[in-house]
Amino acid sequence: METNRKRRRGDRKDAYLLRDLDAMHKFIPYLLPNRCDNEAVMSELIDLTAVNEYVAKKNASNPAFRYTLFHVLCAAIAKTVTLRPRLNCFVAGHRVYERKALSVSFVVKKRFEDNSYEALAIVDIDRQGQPPVDQIHDKVEKFVTSVRKHDKTDGTTDAMETLTKMPRFLLRIVVGILMWLDYHGWVPTWLTKDDPYNSSVFISNLGSIKMHASYHHLTNWGTNSLFAIIDEKHLHPFFNADGSYEMREALRLGLTVDERIADGVYFAKSVTLLKKLLSEPELLDLPIQTPVEF
Repeated sequence: METNRKRRRGDRKDAYLLRDLDAMHKFIPYLLPNRCDNEAVMSELIDLTAVNEYVAKKNASNPAFRYTLFHVLCAAIAKTVTLRPRLNCFVAGHRVYERKALSVSFVVKKRFEDNSYEALAIVDIDRQGQPPVDQIHDKVEKFVTSVRKHDKTDGTTDAMETLTKMPRFLLRIVVGILMWLDYHGWVPTWLTKDDPYNSSVFISNLGSIKMHASYHHLTNWGTNSLFAIIDEKHLHPFFNADGSYEMREALRLGLTVDERIADGVYFAKSVTLLKKLLSEPELLDLPIQTPVEF
């Protein structure tokens, strides 16, 4: 995907208008305007054998901030979105747009306690930069350190803290104005830059808190069209052709997508690519735009 195209009439500051869509994909956003009414849900079982070996190799030099399963999954999803650019699209204002940037967002819990605050993280991926797994690792380390050691908060949380001090009737008016701005793509950058619902993909690592879930809803606010849910690791039987089986570590990866941005074949091939990257994670050591046969 070209990210330095000349801006044309109809483009947004954060995305290019898709002008070559067929009539059905142009019409559907008018018929079904809400993102939450257009969720398609997928759940894939991921064999972690290759990923575990890969993580062990990455940690062989005993880095101060260790590589984890989360880093690999984020990197694989980011590379999939890069090579399958329709996943980086969204519907806004009854139109389909192709996002200029590539970003991955997630929630960081400051402490694993009931009353501990959460911070929202967005990792911007440089398509010309380090391999994806190293970018994710380094940027997650920087953010987690700033949140847990220096008690830093994110811009979105700060904005919500301010807005929720308003009287209820006034807050409803402000939110209504924000939704109108969101429809037109005019929400100020200082509000969207730290907002996970304006990222390419929102990833929820529920396995880290021992939860089992494979679905999370999308939202009608923002531009996020892809939500990934990481389940808890567990032992699972994998069967051979002769009927025998082996117990191997695995997890469920749930994906919720806005079905208006692509068709079923496109989504199916994208999942195939994602599973290919997780079965051969060494591919994540290559530049993110390096093609992969699948």
